[in-house]
Amino acid sequence: VLGVEMSSTGEVACFGANAKEAFLKALLSTTFKMPKKNILCSVEASLMPQFVHCAHDLVQQGYTLHATKKTYDALRDNRVQCELVEYPTSDAEPNVKTLIANKVPGLVINLPTPFSTMTEDNYLMRRNAVDFGIPLLTNMNIIQIFTDAAVAHGNHELIGLRPDSLFDYYANEDESEAWTGPNEFH
Repeated sequence: VLGVEMSSTGEVACFGANAKEAFLKALLSTTFKMPKKNILCSVEASLMPQFVHCAHDLVQQGYTLHATKKTYDALRDNRVQCELVEYPTSDAEPNVKTLIANKVPGLVINLPTPFSTMTEDNYLMRRNAVDFGIPLLTNMNIIQIFTDAAVAHGNHELIGLRPDSLFDYYANEDESEAWTGPNEFH
């Protein structure tokens, strides 16, 4: 169930025909932009079993995954197509910092845990994504919902997302399901 998300700039609540539509509307209302083609990912090993399914679905949707070394190895071991990118502290190319600076990825997925050993690299990846205005996801549950919603709403096009207002929902609801009378404001 999605609720109102508090942040220093305000709150976001969105309605949709289903949870996936409401989730995407909520993301998009926060200036989140759907990635067009490339997604950069770095995932701690303990989260990899969950992430592999998301990665596979994202590749099936036509996204190109760019992954740091350990993530790359785990994805390749699970037959998920991806491209290797060096950690941000490396001078080798292609490098996370260079890709982000050139705005190659449309989304950065960084999933560290308290057991992560690459703390500086994880920090630099997140910091660079924020500095260059690239959407960043750092929670496995959110990534699962995002992936499910992206699959449900098509290949990079937001098919089926109707920009209805709350009053549109009220106008379309069945009177038997309404929690107030027809002449009451709700």
